[in-house]
Amino acid sequence: MEEWAEQLQNSVNTLERLKSVINVTEEEEIAIRTLNTKWGTTPYFASLMDPDDPECPIRRQVIPSLKEKENRYGIPNYLIWKENRDTDEVRPDSIARQYHDRIAFTVTDLCANYCRHCFRKELVVDRNLQLRFDVDEGLAWIKEHEEIRDVLITGGDPFILSDDKIEYLIRKLREIPHIQMFRFGSRTPVVLPHRITDGLKKVLSGYHQVPIWLNTQCNHPKEITEKTAKAVFDLLSCGVNVGNQAVLLKGINDNKETFRELHQKLLSVRIRPYYVFYCEPAPGIDHFRTPVEKGAELIRDAIRGHTTGLAQPMYVVATKIGKIPLMPDYYIQGKTENEYTLRNYKGQTIKWPNIPE
Repeated sequence: MEEWAEQLQNSVNTLERLKSVINVTEEEEIAIRTLNTKWGTTPYFASLMDPDDPECPIRRQVIPSLKEKENRYGIPNYLIWKENRDTDEVRPDSIARQYHDRIAFTVTDLCANYCRHCFRKELVVDRNLQLRFDVDEGLAWIKEHEEIRDVLITGGDPFILSDDKIEYLIRKLREIPHIQMFRFGSRTPVVLPHRITDGLKKVLSGYHQVPIWLNTQCNHPKEITEKTAKAVFDLLSCGVNVGNQAVLLKGINDNKETFRELHQKLLSVRIRPYYVFYCEPAPGIDHFRTPVEKGAELIRDAIRGHTTGLAQPMYVVATKIGKIPLMPDYYIQGKTENEYTLRNYKGQTIKWPNIPE
């Protein structure tokens, strides 16, 4: 058995296994025993937890919390709403749509790490929503819809599938004439870097006119290790570009120092910051949400001008009508008929000519 499969087989998903890794608090134990929820992570990712600190950013992403019973802001049946599943358009369960030319293709509800803040919580974590993931049915729908040029393969985590199943997905999508690119959404480079095996690299490698992109999710600098760095290098060596889609999480990455370190460290292992998502209104994750303005303030105060522009992600909220940028124009302080007044990250201002149409 390959190491990545052994990691999954030995998932830290019982109280007994968790107690062998950390000193479980009374509140954590009550949550695990009483909440009807799927939870767990790989032994590798569990080893990154602080055994004595219940506020450890990795512990809080992995271990159920009694706060998940609170739901003031979460939208009931959120995934039905968010993914426009209650519409007149007939689509397989595996196809979610917010845009005309691209779709999300959900191929599994299994993960290596069951994130407590998951926006697909109803499907993946709490299992209140039952969907049918027929890959061939989804491929047939995509083939029939010639307006679709870009496919996001998601889950769950599609890299939990076998090499053969991933190869099948890639080959069948490349056979569809109107598909110009596709992306995998996978957290395995962070929570299960062992998954980037020679076999998977063979599946992903090669020059192709329909390229593969991968976006992972890393939310705290503590998650970035040498194993992740090597996995990302291997993916890049296959021709797969790697980006990061972080989630803004209260108490985990919502301070300037952590936010800056996260994005600098991502670049140090060749992961390009892509998005920071505002934590979505899925039910039971109120305790992770910040004020909406927080992400833009962090980019302004921790990234823009304070480090390389390559480290700056786009801050957005994902909605049923697509992603909406949440970056106010902090930098244009004034405008007259002749000139703008611009401000930099230090608060210094400069005049700039106003060019007419």
